[in-house]
Amino acid sequence: MNALIVLAKAALSFVWLILFFNLFQPFPGITAIVLYIMMPFLLMMHGLQLLMFLGGFGDKITTTAWEKWSVLLFGIFGLLSIRRKHMMLSASA
Repeated sequence: MNALIVLAKAALSFVWLILFFNLFQPFPGITAIVLYIMMPFLLMMHGLQLLMFLGGFGDKITTTAWEKWSVLLFGIFGLLSIRRKHMMLSASA
């Protein structure tokens, strides 16, 4: 499971790389327009996931700044990493 999360994070990193590359060197034709639309939508969806996570678990779980950025960048895969980390901590206690 951990390898799949890492693979998914790598894929999302590649997506973010393409989206940022498009800002500085736009792709030809309608591709650039589609990527211009996708970038704020992806950021909005991951931001919404972060707000829901912090609203539901913000007072119950202490998260680092990187974990919050991880949710913003990787969405559900960042949340799965946090879940896995806290499940390991509770299992060892």
